[in-house]
Amino acid sequence: MRTVREATFDLLRELGLTTVFGNPGSTEETFLQNFPDDFQYVLGLHEASVVAAADGYAQITREPALVNVHTAAGISNAMGTLISSAQNKTPLIVTAGQQTREMLLLEPWLVNPQPEVLAQPWVKWSYQPQRPQDVPAAFMRAYAVALQPPAGPVFLSLPLDDWDAPATVPTAVRSVGRRVGPDPERLAEFAAAIADAAHPVLIFGSDIARADAWGPAVALAERLGAPVWAAPSSERPPFPEDHPLYAGGLPFAQGLLSQRLTGHDLIVVVGAPVFRYYPWIPGEYIPAGSRLLHITDDPAEAGRAPVGDSLVADAGLALEALTATVPARTTQATVITQAHRLAPHPPAEAEITDPTDDGPLTPRQLFRVLRAAAPADTVIVQESPSNLADLHAEWEITRPDSYFAMASGALGWDLPAAVGIALAERDLGRNRPVLAVIGDGSLQFSSQALYTAAQHRLPLVVVVPNNREYGILKAFAVLEKSPDVPGLDLPGLKPTLLAQGYGAAGVVAETAAQVRAALTEAWERKGPTVIEVPTDPTVPNLV
Repeated sequence: MRTVREATFDLLRELGLTTVFGNPGSTEETFLQNFPDDFQYVLGLHEASVVAAADGYAQITREPALVNVHTAAGISNAMGTLISSAQNKTPLIVTAGQQTREMLLLEPWLVNPQPEVLAQPWVKWSYQPQRPQDVPAAFMRAYAVALQPPAGPVFLSLPLDDWDAPATVPTAVRSVGRRVGPDPERLAEFAAAIADAAHPVLIFGSDIARADAWGPAVALAERLGAPVWAAPSSERPPFPEDHPLYAGGLPFAQGLLSQRLTGHDLIVVVGAPVFRYYPWIPGEYIPAGSRLLHITDDPAEAGRAPVGDSLVADAGLALEALTATVPARTTQATVITQAHRLAPHPPAEAEITDPTDDGPLTPRQLFRVLRAAAPADTVIVQESPSNLADLHAEWEITRPDSYFAMASGALGWDLPAAVGIALAERDLGRNRPVLAVIGDGSLQFSSQALYTAAQHRLPLVVVVPNNREYGILKAFAVLEKSPDVPGLDLPGLKPTLLAQGYGAAGVVAETAAQVRAALTEAWERKGPTVIEVPTDPTVPNLV
């Protein structure tokens, strides 16, 4: 008779879950012993990096990813990026070991005393099997729950003495639907409202990118001739930014957002919350006299919307159905595209000159150099909050699945996610270049991810604009009228030395010529490269 371990690994093979992202502890070794040759184990040095790397991998492959971390301490460490994976709607099966069942009542060292509670609220389902024989079936249920919309992480707590038990319970391999279609009657109501609108506007969100639905999004926009805004703080671009109907990114402050939508009698939000807000700037949710229609695959997201009428449906399916239903409009909107996308504030530099080869670089100039020197199919991963507007002013996103960020606002996700993205590009045989722009402060939250990139010899390029401060926090201090906040300066950080300690190449590039030379070498290197670029401290405007 097969053991629980054998039955579980057989199930994982059939589900295609043969890549395991992990950081092992004593309670996980019984699961991992005699690790199968046909599985790939991706080691991370911290659980937060492990979860984020799996997240990036899953987003690129569009398949669930399996994560294995240590018991209570490990899942606690992972929470910083698990919050991002939940809001990214990434299907992850996160597992952690648990102490021996015979000792659970005593709450021994390293036990998770409340295994079904600890990972909440950032998992869709959390479970510890009642008996060893239920472990394979628990994996099957976890897979099904993680995939069904809205997709997201799930958590299994697995006692270390379960694996050698006989697998006496048959486990059926099942498939589940990944998309939910729109209710026809509700869809007809939405289509009629769109047809009757005099000045409709479309607000598209990251679910469109997750659904691989740029094509349907463009089709509906062109049929209506309506302007398209990216929803506030979208972690993935929902629409090609070189399209003539693209208007830019909405600010994620309540009053400012409402002002931007003035003049539109109908607001159609697809694949995004209504709305992401931060910081608090009071004002109406939408302009007076406007109506809002909301399409989301998440009933909870529909439930918490403060205004508007909602329809629960997959973004791509809803866009296709609306395009086939609404009449084409003969008038086209006049669209003035904003100078940047997704940022809450205007670029720090409204106008810049091209950098000289030998002079110091401002952040905006740095991003202009990077865009010109990067291959056209480069995937960019961003976590440099104080430079966000300048980056988007210089880097127009015109290809699907080529820009990624965290949905939560919690630092530390993007660097390990970039590692997972680069690994997925290699495993898929696509091998698009991956460029991560990570602030010097952000780098400290998950720098250990560089070790994973080095061990797998991933050609990941990490550019670190080093402004020696938490610039974004200084901006919030201004907005919140909070002078003299301590801990916002970061003197003495040396990102290149940190990179070298993890086995990555590390160089300092102070001029445009040096940045271009460093990039040329980095694209050819068999392993990760960190390029540190000193920049002047710049406190951005938040409003």
